Amino acid sequence: MPTLYTAERCPYAARARIALAEKGLDYDAVEIDLSDRPAWLYEKNPLGRVPVYEEDGGLVLPESRVIMEYLEERYPEPELWPADAAERALARLWLERFDDRLGKAYYAVRRGEPRDALDAKLADLDSVLEGQAYLSGREYGLGDIGYVPWVLRAVERFEVELGPALAAWLERLLERPAISVEREVVAAL
Repeated sequence: MPTLYTAERCPYAARARIALAEKGLDYDAVEIDLSDRPAWLYEKNPLGRVPVYEEDGGLVLPESRVIMEYLEERYPEPELWPADAAERALARLWLERFDDRLGKAYYAVRRGEPRDALDAKLADLDSVLEGQAYLSGREYGLGDIGYVPWVLRAVERFEVELGPALAAWLERLLERPAISVEREVVAAL
């Protein structure tokens, strides 16, 4: 059985947990204390970060995006890339530009900086979602999984108010058991 080295508070690890749940894959979870990372973690990921996905036979994959894409290729059902080639490309672009579209602003608020940039980034997401159901278009997938852990944490930790389209997107995602479980994890932090 594969192992996921994870941390409940880490949204990057949440991406991997959600993808594994969406694929219906069992795994052993090893919770890592991010305040006191074990030395052996650096053998699995020289950066000392979670998530790290490990399979019997020696495959060790760090980095949430790599893990999500690997799971999609290795276990193609259910599909988490949109069927349409253009929407798949857009989903990849969302993941590629995550830091600029949300990540940097989120972590700035965590460091105690004003929330203006985060509110602006969330408003941008709201604008995108006014015309489509999911970030890449008509279908839920890895693009949405790539953003929802931070949106859940922004709502819970920073009490942000989401615009109507972004709030509707989150409600659609919360109908999925994998996302609903992650919301429970965030609420318990």
